[in-house]
Amino acid sequence: MSANTAVKTKRSTDLTGTSTGYKIFAVVILVLLALFFLFPLYWIVTGSFKTAVEINSKTPVWFPMEPTLENYIKLFSHPAMKWLFNIIFISAAAMVLTCLTAALAGYALAKKRFIGRGVLFTIIICAMALPKQVIVIPLLQEMTNIFHINDTLWAVILPTVGWPFGVFLMKQFSETIPNEILEAARVDGAGEIRTFATVVLPMIKPGIGALAIFTFVNTWNDYFLQLVMLTSEDKWTLPLAIANLQGEMSSDFGLIMAGAALAAIPIVVVFIAFQKYFTQGIAMGAVKG
Repeated sequence: MSANTAVKTKRSTDLTGTSTGYKIFAVVILVLLALFFLFPLYWIVTGSFKTAVEINSKTPVWFPMEPTLENYIKLFSHPAMKWLFNIIFISAAAMVLTCLTAALAGYALAKKRFIGRGVLFTIIICAMALPKQVIVIPLLQEMTNIFHINDTLWAVILPTVGWPFGVFLMKQFSETIPNEILEAARVDGAGEIRTFATVVLPMIKPGIGALAIFTFVNTWNDYFLQLVMLTSEDKWTLPLAIANLQGEMSSDFGLIMAGAALAAIPIVVVFIAFQKYFTQGIAMGAVKG
């Protein structure tokens, strides 16, 4: 073995050892971060099964020694399932409608040429900078005086459908579609609707998956809009009801944790269902730069 070969072998061995060390370090950091972010969820879920004595104990009780369903029984003595259905319906409807309208608008802005396209996209970008608190009064007046749907679930859904970020995200994904594929579909006799349904949608599916998660979580957590639009107790959502219960029963942490644990279930389910497309969407966006 020559001297150059020995040096290259030594360098390769050093690089391999260094790479292995970095991987171990990265795994350890990721595990610690995962435990750090999962701990609040663990504390909420276990706390929902604890007695009042264990919850209010000065010494932390890491696991319920006497598990009880009393907190859930008290929670369901209220119309908890109605509140849960309301927020699931609002979030799911907003997710579906937002993904559909954003995909259509993003495709049109990316692949169609029409007068005012640049101005329209600029307005959408500017709308992304507006906080919802600024436009909540016009939205409330619109839902009340024009559509007459105030204090209904649709009063929370409709303002979410025209989410500027969703249009922007779908435009970025639609721009990655080769024009040659669209031209081939038109040559084969496909109309606009068929082209969009059979060619465009499958190619932007990762972006739709990412937008679905963003929209569902954003709508679920939009406490401010729910508070303004919904006044009747039977129209309350679970996050809104938990906030009201927290005000009425500020010392009953078991009841509050039971409500928070129930509210976390749909979020986890949606993320698990769409995580594949969410990961693909983020990866594609990163590569696109």
